Amino acid sequence: MKKETNYTFDNIRVVMVNTTEAGNIGAGARAMKNMCLSHLYLVNPKNYPCAMATARASGADDVLANAVICKTLSQALQGVNWIIGASARQRTIKWMQMDVVEACVEIQKITTFGQQVAVVFGSEKSGLTNEELDLCQVLMTIPGNPDYFSLNVASAIQVFGYQNFILNRQGLLKNTLNKPFKKAGFDELESFYTHLRQVLEHLDYFEEKRSKALLMRRLRRFFNRAVLEKEELAIFRGILRNIKPFQK
Repeated sequence: MKKETNYTFDNIRVVMVNTTEAGNIGAGARAMKNMCLSHLYLVNPKNYPCAMATARASGADDVLANAVICKTLSQALQGVNWIIGASARQRTIKWMQMDVVEACVEIQKITTFGQQVAVVFGSEKSGLTNEELDLCQVLMTIPGNPDYFSLNVASAIQVFGYQNFILNRQGLLKNTLNKPFKKAGFDELESFYTHLRQVLEHLDYFEEKRSKALLMRRLRRFFNRAVLEKEELAIFRGILRNIKPFQK
């Protein structure tokens, strides 16, 4: 098959978090290469690198060789503009949610203008934790049999990659896109949330009855639904600075 050079593929990174079976990393790399994705980030992988991962990659050795290994999810998300967390589990707190088709439509819009997207997949046993989802703007689901839904992480990457590939090939958005929509990036948002927490602490807002972690999670959900632009985020940062200067 002729190598796909569409630059929107190059603006997508697949992030695998706390993967326990190295074979799934190889299978994930194989799924990615089949769908023209090449940027793999591994957060704290177990028993990796190993021969099993290479064997399961089945020719996608280049994807494995170029994989970026990170100690934390935050490190893997540096420089990203939009972060999608893949999850099938129901959550007590509801994140903004899209199915895989809706998420891939948004990805086409964002990557077309050169902005970076990360799609994050959790561990085989439990998926993404709430703390890991805190770093994501949206939760992506893959619809399936409600009576039996047990999708392997590499299979989930394959389904996502296929849907993204099909939408890219169809080119439905080429004639409908307006000027670039500059989303606030991961680094900017995390700095904002840190500043917001500092201001709330300065105002003595947190009390025993108000869980700091839970409140910050709800505030993240609120701003994630808004999908802040860089200019909008700058307005909020200016307001916060007038209350309390930011301390890194």
